[in-house]
Amino acid sequence: MLNDLFSLLSLDKTIAKELFEKYDYPHQILPELGDFIRLLGSQLPKDGFHYSGNCIWISKTASVAPSACLSGPLIVDHGAEIRHCAFIRGSVIIGKNAVVGNSTELKNCVLFDNVQVPHYNYVGDSVLGYRAHLGASAITSNVKSDKSTVFIGYGKEKFCSGLHKLGAIVGDLAEIGCGSVLNPGTVIGSNTTVYPLSSVRGFVRENSIYKNKCASETVAKKTE
Repeated sequence: MLNDLFSLLSLDKTIAKELFEKYDYPHQILPELGDFIRLLGSQLPKDGFHYSGNCIWISKTASVAPSACLSGPLIVDHGAEIRHCAFIRGSVIIGKNAVVGNSTELKNCVLFDNVQVPHYNYVGDSVLGYRAHLGASAITSNVKSDKSTVFIGYGKEKFCSGLHKLGAIVGDLAEIGCGSVLNPGTVIGSNTTVYPLSSVRGFVRENSIYKNKCASETVAKKTE
C-alpha cells in the first residue's frame, strides 16, 4: 500500500519526473535532489533557460523579483513567479506557473507545476503536488523536537523514512489552510482540504476535509 503514495502525485506535472521514477516512495528523492538539479540544469535548453551561475537555472518566461534571495542548486520552470523577499536556500525545483510569495522560504523541496506558496510559508524537505496551495503562514515542519528519525504514516501503515529531516508529502490539488503546521512526515491526500490553524500529523486521506480537533472554549474574565 505504501507504493500508492505516488498515486497522490501527477508525475507528468514536474520536470523532476525522471528522479521520482527511480524510487519506490516520494521522500526518497530528497537526499539526491541537489545532484539531480545540477545534472538536469546542465542539460536544459539555453534558448529557454538563463544560467545565472551558482547552479541556478531560471526560465526566460519566469518572473523573479529583484529582492528575492536565490541560492543554488535551483531550477525555476516556465511561467513561475518568485515574489519580493522570497528566500530560496538551494536544492529546490519550482514548477511551471508556480507562485513563491513574499517572505516564503524554500529548502530542499520540489514544487510541482502550478503550486502556490504565496504568503509567509516555509517548505523544507518536502514534496508539493500539482496545484497544491498553502494558505498564508502555513508551514511544513521538517525536524522532530528530539531530532530523531522521521516516520511516515500512510493508511494503517507506518514506516521509518531513514531521514532526520523530512517535512510533508502534499498531494495534487490539496488546500492547506492559513496558519497550519504539517508536522514531520505528514502525508496529505490529493484533493484534500485542511482547515486553518490545524496541527496535522500522520496521514490525511484523499478527497477529505481535515478539521482541527482542538476544542475552542470561551470563559468569563475574572473581576476584582
